[in-house]
Amino acid sequence: MPHPNVTIRDVAAHSNVSHQTVSRVINNSDRVSPETRAKVEAAIEELGYRPNFIARSIVQGRTYTLGCISPSLTDYIFAKMIDSAQIEAQRLGFFTLTGSAQTEAEVKLLLEEMLKRRIDGLLMLNPRDDARYHHLLPLIESNIPLTYLKNTAGDAPVSSITCDGLEGGYQATKYLIGLGHTSIATILGLQNEEDARDRLAGYRRALIEAGIQPKESLIINGKWTSKSGLEATKKLLATKETFSAIFTHNDRMAMGAIRALRESNIRVPQDISIIGFDDAPIAPYLNPPLTTMRQPIEELGQRAAQLLIKSIQYPNRAPEHVCIQSQLIERESCASVS
Repeated sequence: MPHPNVTIRDVAAHSNVSHQTVSRVINNSDRVSPETRAKVEAAIEELGYRPNFIARSIVQGRTYTLGCISPSLTDYIFAKMIDSAQIEAQRLGFFTLTGSAQTEAEVKLLLEEMLKRRIDGLLMLNPRDDARYHHLLPLIESNIPLTYLKNTAGDAPVSSITCDGLEGGYQATKYLIGLGHTSIATILGLQNEEDARDRLAGYRRALIEAGIQPKESLIINGKWTSKSGLEATKKLLATKETFSAIFTHNDRMAMGAIRALRESNIRVPQDISIIGFDDAPIAPYLNPPLTTMRQPIEELGQRAAQLLIKSIQYPNRAPEHVCIQSQLIERESCASVS
């Protein structure tokens, strides 16, 4: 529990370092060795010390508040990333003010409210999936720190962190090819979104690399929802095209696909294999348990907070762009071609 009477000098004495070193640890300075940082953080935790953020903001002109705007606060992926970002920001001494803006028009109003509250920097989820990033241009011109989460930076001079959708789509499709599948369908996420475009590009690349010409009739639009996965699979079946596997751009669409196949008396994976993307909490409990590409959701949120706070602490630091890989999780929804 926080102890109001513990001071920075108490932490310094307890960890046998100077109070300047404790201050550097609190402010996440690079000028501290990992061993010293660990010792000071252990002392902070043991003594229950909490920095005086009001005094710090007066002295340094900061509020130690981050803004975070997401397209949704109910979507599992977004919510988990934000939760991880908030936890990491709090560890580093920052409070996070979070809001959702489903449309581009909502971004402007939400952003104005956050700026009134003097946020030190902004974490923006999926800013380039529609024109909402246009509202960020005044922040960039004013040198307010920005970090893009789940989108690359494009031409913007901001830090960014994303999961490599192209490589993930490639590995998912390559895995199915390795099982002997040569006719592989795919159900897409919304094509205005960078993740969906990249996963489709990875799918195409794996097929072409294996000498398989992608069939446009096996590429079906979805909307990330279970319902769209069900409807897309029914559409695939109605084409009378022959296919032995489906790569869905997320696990929710895989759930819908499995239901559609079952309603048509098609067995998974004996007749058709399915691989998803995300590794949602429900994936291991589906029937059959879903093979999928695991997104490092918590790591994405955590590192996004770190990137943003570094941009705040070191204003002249060059933007950093991080691309994290997904991981194949093999379960029971895929089988070799017999």
